[in-house]
Amino acid sequence: MAITSANQLELLQTAEAVAREKMIEPELVIQAMEDSLARAAKSRYGAEMDIRVKIDRKTGRASFTRVRTVVEDEAVENHHAQVTVKQAKTWLADPAVGDEIVDEVPPVDLGRIAAQSAKQVILQKVREAERDRQFEEFKDRKGTIINGAVKREEYGNVIVDIGRGEAILRRNEKIGRESYRIGDRIRCYIKDVRREPRGPQVFLSRTDPQFMAELFKMEVPEIYDGIIEIKAVARDPGSRAKIAVISYDNSIDPVGACVGMRGSRVQAVVNELQGEKIDIIPWNQDQATFLVNALQPAEVSKVVIDEEAGKIEVVVPDEQLSLAIGRRGQNVRLASQLTGLDIDIMTEAEESQRRQAEFAERTKLFMETLDVDEMMAQLLVSEGFTNLEEVAYVELDELLSIDGFDEDTAAELQARARDYLEAANAKAMENARALGVEDSLVGFEGLTPQMLEALGQDGIKTLEDFATCADWELAGGWTTENGVRKKDEGVLEKFDMSLEEAQHLVMTARVMLGWVDPADLEQPQDGTAEEEEAEV
Repeated sequence: MAITSANQLELLQTAEAVAREKMIEPELVIQAMEDSLARAAKSRYGAEMDIRVKIDRKTGRASFTRVRTVVEDEAVENHHAQVTVKQAKTWLADPAVGDEIVDEVPPVDLGRIAAQSAKQVILQKVREAERDRQFEEFKDRKGTIINGAVKREEYGNVIVDIGRGEAILRRNEKIGRESYRIGDRIRCYIKDVRREPRGPQVFLSRTDPQFMAELFKMEVPEIYDGIIEIKAVARDPGSRAKIAVISYDNSIDPVGACVGMRGSRVQAVVNELQGEKIDIIPWNQDQATFLVNALQPAEVSKVVIDEEAGKIEVVVPDEQLSLAIGRRGQNVRLASQLTGLDIDIMTEAEESQRRQAEFAERTKLFMETLDVDEMMAQLLVSEGFTNLEEVAYVELDELLSIDGFDEDTAAELQARARDYLEAANAKAMENARALGVEDSLVGFEGLTPQMLEALGQDGIKTLEDFATCADWELAGGWTTENGVRKKDEGVLEKFDMSLEEAQHLVMTARVMLGWVDPADLEQPQDGTAEEEEAEV
C-alpha cells in the first residue's frame, strides 16, 4: 500500500474521523500516523537508520527523510545515523557537532504486515491519548459528585459508566447491602483518580463522609454560597450520621437551613443515603459545648477535657448512659469522630465514687506525711491542696484562711511538709548516686532528685544520655496506629512534665554540650515572625 496522491487526503480525513470519535485532538492522531509510517519505513530501509516522516497538515502529503547527526569522532555509535565532523563536510560547508544532515528518501510501499504494524502503532497512540484526556478530565473533579449508569458488576464491585470512561465503586464503598441492576442510575462521590498501567482509574464512594457533605451542598443553597459551612462530618454508612454546621450570618439558623421546610432538604439527603438517620449539630469553637451538642439526644452533666492527651471525660445522669453511648456504642463513636477526641463516658454515680476515692487517697497522704489527724487532712483536701509541695511552699495566708487554722498551726504544717520533702529529696539523690547518675546530670538545672532517680532507673545517667532523649520519651505522648490512639509512657511523666518543658530541657542540654548552636534555635522564630509580618 503506497501512499499515493489518491489517498493522501484520506490520511487527514481519517485523522479527523478518529479524533472526533475518540474526542481527542486531530494533531495527536496525525503524530501517531507519522510514528507508524516511520516505523514501517525503518523495517524497509533498516532499523539502524533514523527515518522520520512528516505529513503536511494541508495536503496530506507524507515526506520521508533520513537524518544523520554530526558527533565527535570518538562518539560515533551508529554509523547509519551518525557521522563525524570530517565526514559531514561532504554535505555541509561548515559542519558542527549537533548539526543534522537531512536527505529525502522514496516513500515506502507498505506490505500487509507493515500496514498491520502501522495500524497497531496508531491504535496504541490513540489509546494513550484517550487515557491522558480521561485523566485530565477527571483529576480536577476529585472530591465532587458524579452521576453515572451501572454497566456491570465484577466480584461485588460495580463498574459505572460516567460518560467518557468507566469508574469503579468497590463493594466496601457501597452503603450496607446495596445492590444494583445494569442500567440503574447512580450518584457517587469521586474519591480518587489515579494513573495506572492499564489506564486512569476513577474510584467512587457512597460511604465517604464527604459524600454526605457534598449532598448537603447540593440541597442547601446557603452552604453552596458559603453562608453556612460544614465543619465536620461523621458517618456510620447506612445507619446514622452526624454533621456539624456553622452560620456566618446571624440571621440564619444553620440547623434550620439544613433541615429545610418540613424537613424537605435533609429528607432528600436521607433518601439518597438509603434512609441513613442524620443528626445536624451546631458547631461551636468551645470544645466542651461542641461535645455536649454532639452527644445529643443525650443530656450531659459535666465535661472534663485533657487537651494534652486529647481525651475528654463526660459525666451523664445514670438514666442517660445508654442513650449517650448508643446502640453498640454508635452515638459516642460518631461524637468522637466529629470532635476528634477520645471520649470516656461515666455516670454521675461513677464520678462520685472516683472523687471519693481521690479524696480518701489525698487524705491518707497528708495524714501519713504530715502526721496530722483525719479531720485536719480532710480540711486540706477540701480546700484544694493535692500534694505536699503546695502545702510546703504556698503563701502562709492561704493556710490561715482555712477555718480553725491559726498561725502556729499553719507554720508547723509547712515546717513538717518541708522536712518531709527534704528527707525525700536526700533519699532520692542517694538512690540516684547509687544508680550511677553522674555530676554532669545532677548539676543540670531543672531536674529534681526524684527525676534524677527515675532517669537513673531508666539508664539515663549522664548529660549526654539526657541530650539524646526525645521530648516524648521524657514527657510521654500519644501515637495513632491503624486508627487507634496508643499511649507512650514517659520517664518523667509522673512528675507532670509537659512536652514543651521536656523539649526545652533537652535542647538546653544539647546547647551546653555544643551539639546545637543557640543561634540556630532563634532562626525559626525570626523566620516565623517575618512570615507573620508578610501575611499581615
